[in-house]
Amino acid sequence: MPLYKAPVDDTLFLLTDVLHIERFGNLPGFAEATPDLLAQILAEGAKICEETLQPLNRTGDEEGCRRDADGNVATPAGFEQAFDAFVAGGWVGLSVPPEYDGQGLPYALAVAMSEYGSSANMALAMYMGLTQGALAALLRHGDEEQKRLYIPPMAAGRWTGTMNLTEPQCGTDLGLLMTRATPRGDGSYSITGQKIFISAGEHDLAENIIHLVLARIEGAPAGVKGISLFIVPKFDVAADGSLAGRNTVSCGAIEHKMGIHGNATCVMNYDDARGYLVGEPNRGLSAMFVMMNEARLGVAVQGLALSEVAYQNALCYAKERLQGRALSGAKNPGAAADPIIVHPDIRRNLLEIRAFNEAARGLALSAALDSDVAHRSEDAEARRAAEDRLGLLTPVLKGVFTDLGFENAVKAQQIWGGHGYISENGMEQFVRDARIAMIYEGANGIQALDLVGRKLPKDNGRAVMAFFAEVGELAARESADERMKPYVEPLKTALGDLQKATMWLMQNALAEPDNGAGVSYDYMHLFGRVALGYFWARIARAALDRKATADGEAAWLDAKLTTGKFFMEKMLPETSYRLARIAAGAQTMMSLPAEMF
Repeated sequence: MPLYKAPVDDTLFLLTDVLHIERFGNLPGFAEATPDLLAQILAEGAKICEETLQPLNRTGDEEGCRRDADGNVATPAGFEQAFDAFVAGGWVGLSVPPEYDGQGLPYALAVAMSEYGSSANMALAMYMGLTQGALAALLRHGDEEQKRLYIPPMAAGRWTGTMNLTEPQCGTDLGLLMTRATPRGDGSYSITGQKIFISAGEHDLAENIIHLVLARIEGAPAGVKGISLFIVPKFDVAADGSLAGRNTVSCGAIEHKMGIHGNATCVMNYDDARGYLVGEPNRGLSAMFVMMNEARLGVAVQGLALSEVAYQNALCYAKERLQGRALSGAKNPGAAADPIIVHPDIRRNLLEIRAFNEAARGLALSAALDSDVAHRSEDAEARRAAEDRLGLLTPVLKGVFTDLGFENAVKAQQIWGGHGYISENGMEQFVRDARIAMIYEGANGIQALDLVGRKLPKDNGRAVMAFFAEVGELAARESADERMKPYVEPLKTALGDLQKATMWLMQNALAEPDNGAGVSYDYMHLFGRVALGYFWARIARAALDRKATADGEAAWLDAKLTTGKFFMEKMLPETSYRLARIAAGAQTMMSLPAEMF
């Protein structure tokens, strides 16, 4: 059976030594997050993920979810008990404000727990993850009555949440949305339509399910300007918070999927269901984007999570599997062969995965801290800077982390050879589960378009210029330290490639829009490599500083420094390849007539 151990020590190192979480002590909820408390929380979170969620991962995949004739959905055996244990620990409301019965702790801790849960059992963790996104949307756009009614039971895990965007005829292009909302005359609306691909749309884990549904009020403008957001509960909620009658929303089918079989991906039918407007009419997209951005960071973390658990299992196999001899001489002379970890190609694959995992974890936690600042700081300038950085990096993290997460799951499977293709060993499930993260919450090609078409030009390029300055200042500051040169010199080159690519876009995308769209995917990955390289430079600095003061950790810290050096030598140079592809433009790809494909 596959194994998993949550990377608690790495998370703590990133939070304390690299990100210096103590700097945020003035924000609500951070004063309580002492290093000792952080360690205790993460250790307890790791325990429930390792001991309760992870053992159900393979059996949940094999059993899947079942729908009966009445539309009720049963989750795999053991899921309900595991969900109850997770809820009892208060993990769902970890970062929800105390005034709504949450614990008010940093969102960065919730992101760390999201990684551990998704590594342990991605399908089960999604039931909690979708609730986090719904909570974020209601906290930002719900009125006080809606917050009072819905947030406390959701934070407690008694109720779960979903997001309902996609319809059979529209996915990314929400302007084609057809679900309609008709005023009832009592302040509520009748919601009628069908939504598809709804994760956790129906299940037996919670008392109630709060669907956040995009619909068009009768008479609203066409296109995206006429979309509103509604709360549509599975069971209606009385003024005192008790459950009233069953609403006319039902699961019409469960999708048969490549992976995440333990999560109920539903076709949801709304037949004059009672719904409640969130925010202003025709402003639903702005409210839903809060949830989508939260979800996109969560999906980025899923890419990291599958990469991490696949790495751990590949590493274990590489140390145990005996095959061939090291080219430099036998390393295990008492046996018939050496463990395959002696072979350079196995090490290449392992180090490529590990080098991604460690920097990606740091970037994800850094983004979570930006979210904390954006939502909790009283400093307007700090909030703006955090929002700029988070907005710029969200499509990069979602697109790059999930692309590389899938690639890394395949690399880990490759290390197992033929045994990785056999389902009982678990590696092929990691590959199947990782694949969806590249598609949902906006396919990665859409993330690239969002980055190039919206995030780069926003506010006259303020966010990207600030990022360039941030990376450049670190490289300049660390150049004087000879020990940092293996990290900062390649970073300078990569940053130069990113700046050249950005200039190329400025000069060529406006006059010919296909140029911007045609190179956006390469640009996203170029940006991602620079962001990962930037974080490796920060990790290297922190590791060198800690080596000077910590006893007994030299080997652990040296391993980080070596892994970072590998990234700089073997992985960061991809920026020059991406730059060459960008500079070629889109003319050739757009010149071939459609009928000639």
